[in-house]
Amino acid sequence: MAQNFLQQAEEPAVQLKPTRKNRWGGAIPYLFIFPWIFGFLVFTLGPLLFSLVISFFDWPIVGEVHFIGFGNYADMFTDDPLFWTSLWVTLKFAALFVPLNIIVALGLAILLNQKTRGSAIFRTAFYIPSVISGVALAMIWSWVYSGDYGILNYFLSIFGIQGPDWLNDTKWSLVAMVVASLWGQGSMMLIFLAGLKGIPKDLYESASIDGAGKIRQFFSVTIPMITPTILFNLITSIIAAFQQLTLALLLTGGGPMKATYFYAMYMYENAFKYFKMGYSAANAWFMFLIVLSLTFIVFKSSEAWVFYEGEMKKNPQKKLEAQGRRGS
Repeated sequence: MAQNFLQQAEEPAVQLKPTRKNRWGGAIPYLFIFPWIFGFLVFTLGPLLFSLVISFFDWPIVGEVHFIGFGNYADMFTDDPLFWTSLWVTLKFAALFVPLNIIVALGLAILLNQKTRGSAIFRTAFYIPSVISGVALAMIWSWVYSGDYGILNYFLSIFGIQGPDWLNDTKWSLVAMVVASLWGQGSMMLIFLAGLKGIPKDLYESASIDGAGKIRQFFSVTIPMITPTILFNLITSIIAAFQQLTLALLLTGGGPMKATYFYAMYMYENAFKYFKMGYSAANAWFMFLIVLSLTFIVFKSSEAWVFYEGEMKKNPQKKLEAQGRRGS
């Protein structure tokens, strides 16, 4: 009996011929993701590589195309004062917008995280501005900032303050753009809210038992636990700051005196106003390198301030202990 069983076990398994259903079964998952792959290749990766190619050409919309190598990049750095003006304006805007964007979104998320009646209504109200189109948003802020009949200046006049002509004043136009850009906080606010919901309540209870107040709990528990969320929102805010175009194009047109002439508008005008597609592509790739460099710096610095749950930070004392065990 046992001998027959061993003989059967030693016999090679019969290999079934693959049927048509088995042959095509492995391709079915790829058929489901094919629409995304096709869209990515045609509408994202293809145009991206094409823009890199034409950045080395003198490529007008109408006319003959000439290969000029790094000529567009050389002209951009040495023979175009608008390049430096737009870059400086964008950097100033980013320096104001990025920290304020994170602070305001986090503040709103903390308010909405409180257990109060009607919190769902407030979440909806705070999220609605983020889905409003850029044109409609620009019209609303043009009424708010108007020097003659604007709501903001009327509110200031109640307190006896003479408000400036916000969009036509070189001192205040960039600040006005920052405030208008902070209006669409919905998506970032919800991301922060999700991060706050993921903090274990036990941590707050332990901190409270140890005598920590609300402020100490915020800086010792809340902030460290949502540092991954802060990292994500910080990177997306930097990207959004360098892509700012719609509000400036519709509200100020880059003025007054190029005070709101953002880098994205500079690229837009080179492409669709002066029809220098190759030069505009070179501008775009330089902006890509700036954003990539800033993102890399943020990622490298995150090792010192981002805490991931379940992952221990590098402790010098433990490192010395481990080295001592290896030596012994």
